[in-house]
Amino acid sequence: MTTVVERIRSGRPVFSVEFMPPRDEADEQRLWRAIRELEGLDPAFVSVTYGAGGSSRDRTLRTTGRLARETDLCSMAHLTAVNHSVAELRNVIGWFAEQGIRNVLALRGDPPGDVMGEWVQHPQGLAYAEDLVRMVRDLGDFCVGVAAFPYGHPRSADLDTDTDHLVRKLNAGADFAIAQLFFEPEDFLRLRDRVAARGCDAAILPGVMPMTTPKVLAKTIELSGSDVPARIAARLDPLVDDAKAFRAEGVDIVTETCQRLLAEGVDVLHFYTFNRSKATREVVARLGLVPARA
Repeated sequence: MTTVVERIRSGRPVFSVEFMPPRDEADEQRLWRAIRELEGLDPAFVSVTYGAGGSSRDRTLRTTGRLARETDLCSMAHLTAVNHSVAELRNVIGWFAEQGIRNVLALRGDPPGDVMGEWVQHPQGLAYAEDLVRMVRDLGDFCVGVAAFPYGHPRSADLDTDTDHLVRKLNAGADFAIAQLFFEPEDFLRLRDRVAARGCDAAILPGVMPMTTPKVLAKTIELSGSDVPARIAARLDPLVDDAKAFRAEGVDIVTETCQRLLAEGVDVLHFYTFNRSKATREVVARLGLVPARA
């Protein structure tokens, strides 16, 4: 199986997508419909998230394994340290290797229940994401990614401290980082500049999501940790009672953001899909990222 790094170094702009493990049978059908709809567009890779506190570990493993067996997609599994002992983490990493999964996103993870609650290390577990990066590296021939935060992790004292943490994760053996959601292109570009200024040339991928509904916009606020900029609010707020117009404007805004990123030399766009494909397919087509054979 190819690695994420091999796929994103294609010499042309590409996109990747992120899915969540299904919660029930109906959700699983929706997920696999989205996967099949996006498969023909040749995403660079697809990733499957790990629930807060490792709550959806089994579903994540099952979905990632099925992706590896039943599709031609380059798949990446998320792995979090929270609530897991070193022995449990070793077992999961060994299972990845058995399934032929070579790509892992190594995360410390959020506390279960309250993502902003106090993070408590498992008594026989790991304290930091960089420790997990080293473990994954030591246990096999894996391509490893980590998380990045354009506005800084909520628990970081400031942006400089947060960037230092990110660079340590990359220097521990990570090949690339995927950024959490953000609103303005400059917010991501400044993150990229901060990492480069520390002498680190690892790939940093921007995380983007079409703001198709007020609910999705609220989720963007939650995941990014930032308020909606005034210029975006001015475009979306008048449309909250018009679902069709709101969706169209939200897709326009994210398309414009992606166009700016591509113009600034960003060559990979990572789409958070929430297990739906239509809006992502629209944006990717507008950006000209769909290969001719698709």
